Amino acid sequence: MEAVGELTDVTDSERREWLAEFEAMARRPLVTRVRYGFIHTDKPVLDDAPSRVFDTMQQYREWCEKELPVWLGYGRV
Repeated sequence: MEAVGELTDVTDSERREWLAEFEAMARRPLVTRVRYGFIHTDKPVLDDAPSRVFDTMQQYREWCEKELPVWLGYGRV
């Protein structure tokens, strides 16, 4: 997966459009920015139970690696 800083196919026009959108967002009141700044994303497995308890961090890490999709980012690097 490509990091944002590594985008090479972005045109000057697209960069100017992004900058204009960021500047418009920055002019909005803080309450509005916070309201629209969070997007709910369904997290498979994590959202399936209200809580989980592990005796050790090692158990937690093993559970994450075994049960969670890689794209959630809970695996070890």
